[in-house]
Amino acid sequence: MDLFEYMRESNSEEESPLAARLRPRTLDEVVGQEHILGRDKLLSRAIRADKLGSLIFYGPPGTGKTTIARVIANTTKAAFVQINATSSGKKEMEAEIRSAQDRRGMYGKKTILFIDEIHRFNKSQQDYLLPFVEDGTVTLIGATTENPYFEVNSALISRSVIFELKPLRTEDIRKLILRAVYDEERGMGAYGAKIDEDAADFLADLAGGDARRALNAVELGVLTTEPSADGVIHITREVAEECIQKRAPRYDKKGDNHYDTISAFIKSMRGSDPDAAVYYLARMLEAGEQPEFIARRIMICAAEDVGNADPMALVVAVNCSLACERIGMPESQILLAQACEYVASAPKSNTAVNSISKATELVRQTGSLPIPPYLQDAHYGGSAGLGRGIGYQYAHLYEQHYSGQPYLPEALRGQDLYEPSENGYEQQIRAHMRALTGQDKYSRPETLLPHGTTQDDPA
Repeated sequence: MDLFEYMRESNSEEESPLAARLRPRTLDEVVGQEHILGRDKLLSRAIRADKLGSLIFYGPPGTGKTTIARVIANTTKAAFVQINATSSGKKEMEAEIRSAQDRRGMYGKKTILFIDEIHRFNKSQQDYLLPFVEDGTVTLIGATTENPYFEVNSALISRSVIFELKPLRTEDIRKLILRAVYDEERGMGAYGAKIDEDAADFLADLAGGDARRALNAVELGVLTTEPSADGVIHITREVAEECIQKRAPRYDKKGDNHYDTISAFIKSMRGSDPDAAVYYLARMLEAGEQPEFIARRIMICAAEDVGNADPMALVVAVNCSLACERIGMPESQILLAQACEYVASAPKSNTAVNSISKATELVRQTGSLPIPPYLQDAHYGGSAGLGRGIGYQYAHLYEQHYSGQPYLPEALRGQDLYEPSENGYEQQIRAHMRALTGQDKYSRPETLLPHGTTQDDPA
């Protein structure tokens, strides 16, 4: 080690950001995540006993994934090695695996390999780790902001315990803010700063569960605010607002939050809650989601969940989509709000989903049954001689433009595929079809799900 490297290591902790300096060193210093770090919880017991298997920490930024890994590093007797998947590759992993093999063979010492942002490794890089996790050469700890069931190889998933970290509660963030301002050893206490109660509350709320975001704001506030006449740096509400300015939406267009938010948006429209629907719409737009994508989901919901209970829902949704293409943002947000509120407020029917599902299953079960000859095309040469088109009853020649002629293949006569609901305009459809056919096939009650059960949800 040369002099410059020594000086860099000596000064690294002092010069590192506040969020890094305040990182807990023991389990007792960790704030929040009691659902996995409570004294009687599995992870807490495993860390204290130094009996860890392979783990994957999954959660939003700033919730403590790396923090818990560093706590493990401070408590384990095993060698602890950290790499970051954003800046490391297979070459670095190979070097660490060789070192782990040497430790195990020469000293009988275990190695914990912590891979931050593990979802950044591609499939082949993750596959490389598998045999060494399998034979115990390394104990893997992975940290990811993405759903590991989507982004981490299933073989690694099956050999690991997954712990999901939640956004920190507002009261947890507030504790960290006060610690940051007044801790003289690792915080900003040496600056003699004070933070007002409403400023601490504001930062804790606006951080959105992200401890790093709150601590960065505290550090910026202390370092850029001049002392008052009393010689004290006062972190007021005004200073706090300048330092954090705007809540950062937790939203990744290719990640979990994208799918969770659009799912909540669709389910809110389906559940006839226009308030929730427009709220999730605002969240998506604020995070930069494309209006065209949102418009497509509204069109799907209009057909899937409203259908003929209000045929205008699809008309509104389609026109919203076309108008968004022509107008663009920011005005498109008004069109999207109108459309999603209309769909959310409309009477609901999923008969289109049910009918096409039943029809598809019927086709798969029965194959290509013969189409009745009178429905076949009679215009191409020789078709009349084969009896095609003969006997077809042109509906408009009959009273009410209805002949009563059967149209399904003979083997399927009597099959009911479209059954209008009792909601909205479908009530009129039921009444019209009953009057037209003289049959009461739509009058039987709809089948309701038993209490507490759910249907498969395509969203």
